[in-house]
Amino acid sequence: MAAPDARPPGPEELLEGSAGPVLRSLLTHAGLGLAVWDTELRCVWANDVLTRYDGIPREQRLGLPPHASLSGDAAALESTLREVLDTGACVIGRPYRVPVGQGDRRPRFLAATALRLDDPDGRPLGVALLVLDVRSGRGVQDRLAVVSEAGARIGTTLDIVRTAQELADFTVPLLADYVTVDLTEAVRLGGEPLERLGTADGRVPTFRRAGVASVHDGAPESLWASGEAVYVPEASPFVRVLHTGRPLLEPHIDTSPGTWLDHDPARAEKIRRFGMHSLLIVPLQARGLLMGVMVLVRADNPAPFDDGDRLLAEEIAARAALSLDNARRYTRERTAALTLQRSLLPRRVDGGDAMEVAAHYVPADAEYSAGGDWFDVFGLSGGRLALVVGDVVGHGIAAAAAMGRLRTAIRTLADLDLPPAELLTRLDRASVHLVEADEADAECCSVGATCVYAVYDPAARTCTVALAGHPPPAVSGADGSLGFPDLPHGTPLGYGLPPCEAAVLELPPGGLIALYSDGLVEDRRHDIDVGMERVRRALDRAGRDSSLTELCTAVVDTLPRAPEDDVTLLLARAR
Repeated sequence: MAAPDARPPGPEELLEGSAGPVLRSLLTHAGLGLAVWDTELRCVWANDVLTRYDGIPREQRLGLPPHASLSGDAAALESTLREVLDTGACVIGRPYRVPVGQGDRRPRFLAATALRLDDPDGRPLGVALLVLDVRSGRGVQDRLAVVSEAGARIGTTLDIVRTAQELADFTVPLLADYVTVDLTEAVRLGGEPLERLGTADGRVPTFRRAGVASVHDGAPESLWASGEAVYVPEASPFVRVLHTGRPLLEPHIDTSPGTWLDHDPARAEKIRRFGMHSLLIVPLQARGLLMGVMVLVRADNPAPFDDGDRLLAEEIAARAALSLDNARRYTRERTAALTLQRSLLPRRVDGGDAMEVAAHYVPADAEYSAGGDWFDVFGLSGGRLALVVGDVVGHGIAAAAAMGRLRTAIRTLADLDLPPAELLTRLDRASVHLVEADEADAECCSVGATCVYAVYDPAARTCTVALAGHPPPAVSGADGSLGFPDLPHGTPLGYGLPPCEAAVLELPPGGLIALYSDGLVEDRRHDIDVGMERVRRALDRAGRDSSLTELCTAVVDTLPRAPEDDVTLLLARAR
């Protein structure tokens, strides 16, 4: 019996036993590619079948990690092997593609299986990779497997540029040596509108580059970086694809005089320099909108594009175009909502002679980042000052629009010089009427909002506060200590429930009051009391000598991560 700390036998040693000849025949002559890595993910053994699949000699694998000892999408495969080694759960039939090798016309599509190797006591010895060429040619099942993988790896976020780059990365070296994703103004990427840019050497600005990938580091084939305008001749195949909406396959690029390349010398020079010989341009269109083109080029790969490549590229492009359109719609919605919200919020807050004030707003890191948070500061009769923070349920344009209507309603009611409790009670009734008026339009119907309304009277040195389902403000007392007074909580707006009540708090000169939205203190992992205590400590630590702007920054910086909801903070200090 071996000592507990004895080194476990390696694959070569296992082949020396009585069953060695049988195992050696199975592992070296069967049509099964096999490699083994130790617990440090160093290759300790590989057979020659794997070399036939990816062209890497056995000696060049030994001692190296998977990303350096495999071909194709080796980095992704290394992540799979590491996960198998860590968890012990095997992965069966993972799609594995390797680029075109010598004598091949197209990349190989293989099935990879990874399993952990354990000793009799269950301790991991390493991880094995088994690769099998289970298909011949590129049939329907091949395309389905690749398109399915494209769906998993393209469109992982709602960011247009990242989605375009994922498309470019996925197709290199799967289909091409160099790929660009160029988008029209239908997908705005910022910058000066293309129609305002002048022509250059007879070329017109038609696209903006959103993604580029190459088998060469840094994509030296590219004339433009991501985000830059792409100029093309009006008679080029790129414009033809835009006009027809159909792909263009040019198995052999014609560089002879008299072609469209005469009007694009910079591109012609790149074609000659890198030996580009085959071109495929695929439109990116979804839901009836043509958003741009994917340009695929072969140079190092000697095989020209064929109809099989065109069909696969079209299917990948169709899947990616849906993700691009989703990102485009999201970006448009988010931009509109943020623009609306920011146009409704005060550009700056001014407490006049009564108070020093400062505000801070942070949009949520959520699917629809613009929400219904708002704040406001305005003067009342008798030198008094009104402070407001509110939060409409939901996100997006509907929430921002509802926020704007509530903010306007508060201003209107404040002109009637109503006490805070009565103002919120009337605001609740107005919210009910607004909801009833919008019942026919579900998108505009936003039920539920919370609000805190405070009125500071510098003559009496008091602050009258009313809450409508909103968390209580933090207030500093006469001794400078901060706390959260026990106030009547009230009910959220928009439900027509019992009227609000108010409380009068003392606020001496230098006294501080902090109004905020629940996004500052709520966290799914902790109770709201934890967040309120975090805010109190941050205000205490900053000290009385800090400016309110510094105090706002100090409080917001205590957020544990990107906020799940909008964060609004309004600080006011009695002069």
